[in-house]
Amino acid sequence: MSAPQPPSSAPGPGPGQIPVPQPVPRTALVTGAGRGIGRGIALGLARAGYAVALVGRTRAHLDAVAAQVAELGATAVVATADLVDAAAVRSAVARVEAAFAGLGGIGLLVNNAGVIERAETDFVADDVEDMWRVVETNVRGPMLVTHAVLPGMLARGGGRVLDLNSGAGHRAMGTYTGYGISKGALARLTTAIDAQYRDRGIRTLDLAPGVVATDMTAGMPVHDDRTAWTSVEDVAELVRAFGDGELDAWSGRFVRAGADTVDSLLAVTDEVLATDARRLRLSTFGAHDPAV
Repeated sequence: MSAPQPPSSAPGPGPGQIPVPQPVPRTALVTGAGRGIGRGIALGLARAGYAVALVGRTRAHLDAVAAQVAELGATAVVATADLVDAAAVRSAVARVEAAFAGLGGIGLLVNNAGVIERAETDFVADDVEDMWRVVETNVRGPMLVTHAVLPGMLARGGGRVLDLNSGAGHRAMGTYTGYGISKGALARLTTAIDAQYRDRGIRTLDLAPGVVATDMTAGMPVHDDRTAWTSVEDVAELVRAFGDGELDAWSGRFVRAGADTVDSLLAVTDEVLATDARRLRLSTFGAHDPAV
C-alpha cells in the first residue's frame, strides 16, 4: 500500500450545477473490483489519483488488482464480502472507512458488482430461482452497500454514489427478464437516494457501461458476432468525472458510456435540466393525464 494522500476538493461545479459541500474525499469504494469492468474502474480511478477500496468475494482477484493499484502509486484497500450478506457488507464498509479515516472517509461509492442469468431465454422458459439470484445480487447488493456507506457520507456533508446500470433498466427486452427487472429496480434506487438526500450533499448517477468485453459478455450468445465494444477506459473516465463533481448536475439521471462523454454531457446539461430528461419515469399522454 502506498502512502495515503490528503483529501482534495473536487473541481467547482459548472453552470446549473448544485455544489456538494466540500471537501469530498478523492477516495472510492468499488464493488466487484476483482475482474472485468470493476477492475477497469478501480485502475482508472487509481490513475487519476484516487485511493481505492476493492470489495468483492474472491480475495485472490482483489489482491491482484490491489497490486496493480499500488504499482500506479495509489492507495489500495482490500475487503472481502458476499454483497448479499448484510453483516458481511457492514463489516467490509467499516474496514474501508477505518482505512480511509486519515483521507476523509469514503467519497465515492461505485456499485459495480452484478450478474446475469445463465440462459438467454424468455421468462416462461427461464428458471425462476436463477432470475431471483440475479435480482438479489443486482438489487440487494447495492442496497446493502449504499445503506452501509451513506451514514458516513451524510455525517461528512456530502458524497457520491454511482450505480452500474444498463439500457435493460428502462428498455424492455425479449430475454434476460431477471436482469431487466434488477436494473429497473436499481434505477429506482438511484432516483430515490437522489430525492431523499440531494439537499444533504449526496449525488447519485446511473451509468450504463455499454458493451464491454468481459467474462460476462463472453458468455452471452447475443454478443457472439459483436465486433464493436465499449472501451472500459471510457467507462472509467465517466466514473472519474462523476467522482470529481463534474457531473453533479446529472444527479438522479442516466448516462451511457460509448455514447456519452464528459464533454457531450456537459454540453447538453442545461437542456437536460430544462426538460428533466434522462430519468426513470412513467410516460404520460399530456399534462391532463390523471396518472401524473
